[in-house]
Formats: sequence, structure tokens, C-alpha cells
Amino acid sequence: MPVCNSEGLNTYAILLAGGTGTRLWPVSRELYPKQLVKFIGEDSLVQSTIKRLLPVLKKEKVKIVCGREHDYEIARQMDETGIKSDGKVISEPCGRNTAPAILLAAFDVLATEDDAVLLIFPADHVIKDVNEFHNKIKSAIQLAEEGYIVTFGITPHYPETGYGYIEGSESHIFHDDSRQIKRFVEKPDKITAEKYLKAGNFFWNSGMFAFKASILIEEFKTHKPALLRTMEEIFHNNKPVTKTDYERLENISIDYAIMEKTDKGVVLPSDFGWSDIGSWKSLYDFLEKDHNNNVIDGDVIARNIKRCFIKGHERLVAVSDLENIAVIETPDSVFVSNLDNSREVKDIVTKLKEKERREYHRHKFVHQPWGIVTSLEQKKGYSVKRLLVYPEKSVEFVNSGITNFTVIKGCMVISYGSNSQTCNPICKKGESFTLSDKNTVKILNNNSSPLCVIQVEIG
Repeated sequence: MPVCNSEGLNTYAILLAGGTGTRLWPVSRELYPKQLVKFIGEDSLVQSTIKRLLPVLKKEKVKIVCGREHDYEIARQMDETGIKSDGKVISEPCGRNTAPAILLAAFDVLATEDDAVLLIFPADHVIKDVNEFHNKIKSAIQLAEEGYIVTFGITPHYPETGYGYIEGSESHIFHDDSRQIKRFVEKPDKITAEKYLKAGNFFWNSGMFAFKASILIEEFKTHKPALLRTMEEIFHNNKPVTKTDYERLENISIDYAIMEKTDKGVVLPSDFGWSDIGSWKSLYDFLEKDHNNNVIDGDVIARNIKRCFIKGHERLVAVSDLENIAVIETPDSVFVSNLDNSREVKDIVTKLKEKERREYHRHKFVHQPWGIVTSLEQKKGYSVKRLLVYPEKSVEFVNSGITNFTVIKGCMVISYGSNSQTCNPICKKGESFTLSDKNTVKILNNNSSPLCVIQVEIG
């Protein structure tokens, strides 16, 4: 096994923010996946992941790999945490699984560093015991500096069948009870999972890793040389990779590409209240319950319910005489299921996709670089939208019919046509402006607070 001294290396946290979270539909969707959603408290999952790293890692050493369609929202949410996102968001033009994503991040770091320790974390997981998590990060960094490839193995407390497992050596041979990896195993059935639990040397595969960038590159040279060569050909620092080039990369996970083949693999047993929030049931398990073991969020009236997860978004949700049921409401969809089987919502998402239904792909609201547009109503002959324009941002579009803009909050500067005419020149709260000819329209928010406008289009 390797022993390698590497004093003075910087440590980077690489957050993987890809994926669509189909098991958390209808809240999580392709255009607004679960990592962007505020399920718990005031922060989204990606914001929570960032914040729990900062006490042990430098904020300028945090980078996020995400799909190109999400990069502006990831950047905005990163900025909200107090970390400037410039140069820290790494965009993938299409999904190619975790091996290319991690390799892309390693190339990005090595463009400015001779070497570095990389900590890999999914951006959509949750952790209860943050202090213990920090202790394990420090142990993982030490192991990585010694030349090992570390995976955080979660100590199982029950025979879970929804996770893959890692088998470690029977006795620990490194510090902090870390063990040599013997093998990775797929999601087991209940009987096999019970055997793993009794054995004591099997751990849930968390998808969290630590290693030196140089060691990772060497492992790709040995086990996936073609993938490494392609990345070398298509990567150019400070220049986005094209979709055509990125599609040349093999679609493969880091487990299959490297972890199952390397002789440098170490599993670090970890018990810090981890969950991947992979279903409504796992989110329910993580959250605090009331005296009837219910999780209730939103405008909900409940009568005689036990062990239920009721989540409202905009509308009143009234429930009565239920047990072990999930009810998840959004403005355009409602999901109701037995709580234990709620992960099967993925099959519903598959059917929605086959039918080309909008609901699998996006919400009634769509995030844009300038703000959020929400479709309130659309009928033959007219449509009603709500525009939320971020501070110091503007939105531009072509008006083709009769359009009325009414300011609900903030101040709007509106310009249109070649003369850039303005209204008053500002429309304040309660004021309206109507256009009736075809023109390029620009709505500008010059203020430090958001602008909210109701847009009604006729024709």
C-alpha cells in the first residue's frame, strides 16, 4: 500500500450537483432538481452542503460540478452563502456519470495547482452530526496525503436494501478504524443486508471520497486510459467543453471506473447521521416528527393521521384518517403514496416522460439567469405570468401582442423600440404599463431588492 508524504498541498471540496432526483418528484424535476430545493430549513441542499464544509475548509477552495442548464442557479445559490461563485462552478454540457465529472474537476484544479487533495461530496446529501463529520474529513485528508483513495463508508444501523455496500477488511489496519477495501457490492435483498449488518465490516456506499489529484490521474492511466486521453484532448482551461466533445467520454461511475479496480482503496467507517435523501421516505426519516410521528409542512389541516408525511406548497392540503401515507403538493401536481413505497414515484416520472408531459421536466416556475418566471394561467387567447427580476438584473424579449405589465413589488424601468422610451420613467408598486405593438422590450430592475411584475399577454 502507498505511503507518500505531501506537505503543503491545498485541499479542495468538489461538490457533485448533477442528477435529477426523480424519487423526490413532484418537487424535484429535471430543470430544478433536488439539490436546488429547500427541503429543510432556509437553505437548499447544495447550500447546506457548502456551509457545513466551511469550518474545516477554505471557502475559496470549494468548487461545484453541475449541468450547464443549472450553472446560473448554482452560482446564485453559492453567492447567497457568502462565497463568490466566480471560477468555482464547473459546467458539464451533458451528464456522463461521476467518473467524467470528478476527472473534469481534477483537471480544473490541476490547471492552477501542481497537486491537491480533493474531497468529493454529493451536493444533495444531509448530515446530522456535523462535528463528527469534520473529524472524519480530517482523517480522510490525512489518509489521502499518504497516497490512499478514501471512501466514506457509513456504519449501518439497520439492513437497508436501497444502498450499495462496501466490504472492508475484517480488522482495521490504518488509523481511525479505516480498512482496506475488499469489494463493492450492489444493493442487496433483505436477507443479504441482514448478514452484512451482523458481519460488522460492511458499510453503506456514501459516494464521498478523498484522494490526491495526482493519485487519481495515475489510477485513470492504469484503469481507464482511454477516458483520460479523451479528457486531455477536450479540456482547455477557462474554456467550456462542448457537448459534442463531452459526449465522447465514457458514461461510467467512479466506482466502476476506479474504486472497484484500485489497490489503493480504503474505507473510512463513518457514523455522522448521513442520508442521501433518495426518497420521500428517507427525507421523512431524517426530519423531526410530531407526537403522532408525522412530518407536516405547509398549509395543512390534519385530522387523525399517524406516521404520515404531508407537504404543501401553495394550496391548502386537508387530510383525515390516514396512516403511513405521503402527500406531496405542488402548484401543478400532487403525489400520494404509501410512505414506505414512495421511492416508486420514479416509475410515474418515467411514464410522464414517455407521454412528453411538461410536469416531469419543469415546474410552473422556471429559473433564469435574471430571475424566475412563473406561469399563473394559460388559456386560448391569453396568458398570465409572474416575473421576479433579481436586483441589478434585466429581462429582454419580443412583444408580439397586447401586453400589460403591473408592478406588484419594487420599481420597474421599461424600455422598448429604437428610442428606448420609458414609463414615467419608473413604474412603482401598483402602477401599470401596456404595449400594443411588436417591439423588443426590456424590463430593468435597478434596485437592491427584487422586482415582481404581473405580465398579461392577449393574442
